[in-house]
Amino acid sequence: MIQIILVMALPVIFAVVLHEVAHGYVAWMKRDNTAKIMGRLTLNPLAHVDPFGTILLPIMFYYTTGFLFAYAKPVPINFYNLNNPKKDMVWVAAAGPATNLVLAVLSAFLLKTAGWISPQALAEVYANLMGRSTGFESALFVPIIYMLYFSVGLNVVLAVINLIPVPPADGGRIAVGLLPDEQAAAYSRIEPYGMFILIFILLFNNYHHILDWTIRPLIGALLNLLL
Repeated sequence: MIQIILVMALPVIFAVVLHEVAHGYVAWMKRDNTAKIMGRLTLNPLAHVDPFGTILLPIMFYYTTGFLFAYAKPVPINFYNLNNPKKDMVWVAAAGPATNLVLAVLSAFLLKTAGWISPQALAEVYANLMGRSTGFESALFVPIIYMLYFSVGLNVVLAVINLIPVPPADGGRIAVGLLPDEQAAAYSRIEPYGMFILIFILLFNNYHHILDWTIRPLIGALLNLLL
């Protein structure tokens, strides 16, 4: 368990920090400097890490659902400062999942590169994931390959889950930005309960299997493509 936590730590921090910074940066480009003023346009993880969402939740999700899921402190954004609040909300919200997809592709490329440099280490990691071992040991390449492997999975899951159209998930914000004004106002009223809905769906998937016929096929297709 300690080994898994150590291997997951860097991918989780990179994934959630860059996700939030992307939101803030696009908002800043659209003339909302709230995140910049509050010191959130920084890569310093201490400014973004949420003790529960960034540390405890990934461990809990991994051992209960097999998913890697995490979040950081939301970057503060004043949508009324944006050039076109309703339209720009879509771009600000989409920046997070888009960043995770880029990180997933980059991690997959680095994973294949590390495997090309040390195919024995790659074989050992995949054997371990299948509950076996080739007997190969490397203090450098095996941990790096593990981190990159987890990074691909985590960033794919974060991108897809964040696109679920339930506010305050990014997909919900995108939906609100695309809907006509009346429907958008009604749909946005879900937001105070949205996080509870998402966590309920994810944590209790083993019992109601909603994810198995909704987002799991998309996650599986992306992972097959990248890994």
